[in-house]
Amino acid sequence: MTARILAGDIGGTSTRLGLFELADGALRRQVTRHFPSREHRGLEEIVDRFRSAYPEPVGLACFGVAGPVVGGRAATPNLPWVVDGASLARELGLAGVDVINDLEANAHGIPALGPEDTAALNAGSPRARGNAAVISAGTGLGEAGLYWDGQRHHPFACEGGHADFSPTSDEEIDLLRHLRAKFGSHVSWERVVSGPGLANIYEFLRGRAEEPEPDWLHRELASGDAPTVISRAALDGRSALCSRALDLFVSAYGGEAGNLALKAMALRGVYVGGGIAPKILARLRAGAFMEAFANKGRLRPLLEAIPVRVITNDETALLGAARCAALRASLISQSAL
Repeated sequence: MTARILAGDIGGTSTRLGLFELADGALRRQVTRHFPSREHRGLEEIVDRFRSAYPEPVGLACFGVAGPVVGGRAATPNLPWVVDGASLARELGLAGVDVINDLEANAHGIPALGPEDTAALNAGSPRARGNAAVISAGTGLGEAGLYWDGQRHHPFACEGGHADFSPTSDEEIDLLRHLRAKFGSHVSWERVVSGPGLANIYEFLRGRAEEPEPDWLHRELASGDAPTVISRAALDGRSALCSRALDLFVSAYGGEAGNLALKAMALRGVYVGGGIAPKILARLRAGAFMEAFANKGRLRPLLEAIPVRVITNDETALLGAARCAALRASLISQSAL
């Protein structure tokens, strides 16, 4: 059977749409387009532009959205949008459209990845069976799980990125106090482990620094994307303060990834997705990430045995959305990791 699928990966910064053809149980991507999310009033407007350029009829559609999805509808926390499956179905002339969390879409895409699409942070016990999990820092912090039923994995969404940030050092306790003063009594992990979170960490450290911010860094921060400026200055060795901010970010990222591994009992593995991780892969491999990941007291041996891999294929969520549409239409079978 042949079917054409419209898939989407909708984030706070970028929206990616793609057309896929499903033939004989195999998905083949035909075209992909990127759109700056904040330059559009909603997903319907972007879908309209995409369909004007690629008007071929589609039989299935699924969109992974960065935010909680309830009843096929999502009010995105990092965009002033409401994404509604019923509205999209009417626009596309389909009986229904699947709207799922973007990390659930990521999880659907993981079984289709090859060895070249990931990079190892911890070998662990790769033959272990059981649940898996995915955590992705970008504009926000997304988390999802893959439940193992004994034969295959079933992706499910969660909103763990909005759970309370839990500091594990005196410095992180001071960071929490700083963020409480800025955001109020609830400080989520997303306020620390995300692109804006890296900027928050830098702001905190800059306030404690004994030396003033260099003029060149002040200019770059004022004119560019702050998280990108900070991470590049850290990786290039141009700023000790930016380097410290990235180190604190990496440690917090590893700590929350380990928390997720425990909560999901992700013995099969934890996958680190999102746009940030591949860009700072060398720093993730330097040791602080895995030390924080495994630093769970008596359960350290359990954490050290869990494989941890960075997803380097930036179309995993888009592929996952297409696979989810095909799975729900019973056109392909779910494969194990």
